[in-house]
Amino acid sequence: MRRQQMKNPHVEADQFQRRAAIGFIGIAIAMIGLCFGYFRLQVLQHEEYKTRSEANRIKPRPVVPARGLIFDRNGKLLADNVPAYRLEIVPENTVDLKETLAQLRQLVAISDDEMEAFDSTRRATRGFRPVALKLRLSEEERARLAVNRHRFPGVDVVPYLTRRYPYGNLFAHVIGYVGRLDARDLEALGDSKYSALTHVGKSGLEKKYEERLRGEIGYENVEQNVEGRVLRMVDRVPAKPGVDLQLSIDADLQRVAVEAFGELDGAAIAVDPRTGEVLAMVSLPMFDPNLFVNGISHADYRVLTEDLSVPLFDRNLHGGTLPGSTIKPFVGLAGLESGLRTPEDKILSTGEWHLPGVARGFRDAHAGGHGWVDLRESIAQSVNTYYYKLAVDMGIRRFDEYMDRYGFGRPTGIDLVGESSGVLPSPEWKRRRFKQEWFLGETVNAGIGQGYWVTTPLQLAQGTATLADGGLRRQLHLARATRQGFQGAWEMLPQPPGVRISNNAGNLQAVKEGMIGAVNGPHGTARVISNAPYLIAGKTGTAQRVSRKGNISLNPHSLPLNQRHQALFIAYAPAENPTIAVAVVVEHGGFGASTAAPIARKIMDAWLIRTPSSAALPERTP
Repeated sequence: MRRQQMKNPHVEADQFQRRAAIGFIGIAIAMIGLCFGYFRLQVLQHEEYKTRSEANRIKPRPVVPARGLIFDRNGKLLADNVPAYRLEIVPENTVDLKETLAQLRQLVAISDDEMEAFDSTRRATRGFRPVALKLRLSEEERARLAVNRHRFPGVDVVPYLTRRYPYGNLFAHVIGYVGRLDARDLEALGDSKYSALTHVGKSGLEKKYEERLRGEIGYENVEQNVEGRVLRMVDRVPAKPGVDLQLSIDADLQRVAVEAFGELDGAAIAVDPRTGEVLAMVSLPMFDPNLFVNGISHADYRVLTEDLSVPLFDRNLHGGTLPGSTIKPFVGLAGLESGLRTPEDKILSTGEWHLPGVARGFRDAHAGGHGWVDLRESIAQSVNTYYYKLAVDMGIRRFDEYMDRYGFGRPTGIDLVGESSGVLPSPEWKRRRFKQEWFLGETVNAGIGQGYWVTTPLQLAQGTATLADGGLRRQLHLARATRQGFQGAWEMLPQPPGVRISNNAGNLQAVKEGMIGAVNGPHGTARVISNAPYLIAGKTGTAQRVSRKGNISLNPHSLPLNQRHQALFIAYAPAENPTIAVAVVVEHGGFGASTAAPIARKIMDAWLIRTPSSAALPERTP
């Protein structure tokens, strides 16, 4: 039989008291800890948590400045800003970014290109910074987003100003365009504050003057609720707008230059020789820069890149061609400056000139030759023999020395990014390029602008302006003045002093007279434009794509288009007091006289046969 255990009330009472005491002590310790925690939060760390709380309620928001405007010399607006709305996402504030994007695409038309740009920028940006998803929202899309705003934390519709180019493709290669900020841009800018930007200059003047045009970023502190909706603005440090830019370009002259080419491709530059200001600068074909502002589609970009005429290629800045006979005034001047020739020295042109001991001759433009000619007639009639012999007498090293002084083989310094330096033929260049020695026959070809020469239209325009301005080589420039705000006064941009290429006025005058004879003389190669109501000094040129076969000369107009010669023409006017210098290069144009010279004539007519409107601007001292 099991023995029944008797209860001991005293023992149970003692046990209960011990457990109660332990429980009480535990509760007391917990209360002390809780009180200390409250004390720590409310007293010791009050400022820290107050700051955190305030940060949750008050959010800083960058204020992007209005981009500076761009005007032509007469005040015509070439690049402006128009109001628009963009869709932004702060990745850190979204619950599920992938799902958010999927739902947004059901409300708003978001292309694959826009998604790709968003992902690229997001990866290069910190998660708490807003990233633009779509840069142009329609009224209907904004309304749909407003109704569904509560569904998308971290998503916002932001008003801003976007770039617009009212003249479309007319200034595409000069002004360039802005484009969406990408990872490479952020890396180049360096400062993280620039991640607030949506656009930066990608090419042309927009890129060259990016720092001035974009202004300085400001910020504002805004109060928002738990859903992230802005309730009010607490304080603000305003952004500083970018400066406005006034160009030396004349929009009307630019349009005339484009129209003068018709269906032809090529490049043309008009310069004020007294200042180095570029009056017109066209590269054909062109493209619409507005396509790039908010991200060009793959389809549009493919059309541009697959075009065999390469409209994205700036022929003035990056292109190059043989100068052909347009180099002869400069070679002639070098002959005078070096003392090897006087203006009156004559040579006999028989139609073909030979190096000693060489059977194959170097031909003149006329099969029967030009007879006895001096410097002036050698320029006017474009007599090759004169320059064959002169180049050999000078030698390639002295030849290069003078051509370098005249600005060939080096950038002109125009205020654009990436200007080509061309090629000034020399033994050193050939050795580097082909690992071959220089031959005397190559010096002969260099004397008439053939062979290894590569000159840019910019160099030809600068050289022509230098002759027109009495031998002072000025740096070409497009930006004329800047101002801060609409009410500000235009401030002229300083320009470096010119470099004198010759101190002998007689030598320069002899070359000028030869160029006047090329247009107005009885045997001038550019007589086709001699009926102008003002006096033109000019020089034709033809850059050969193919040479003769054996003793048979080829008619360039009978060749396939891609084998036809480049047509060139340089000129300035009025010859007695020049106010415009022009260089024209026509691709596959054949002869300079028949193709390029009429284009230059139209440009000069548009500038000279009208009431000058540029007087509205402050004149720069020449």
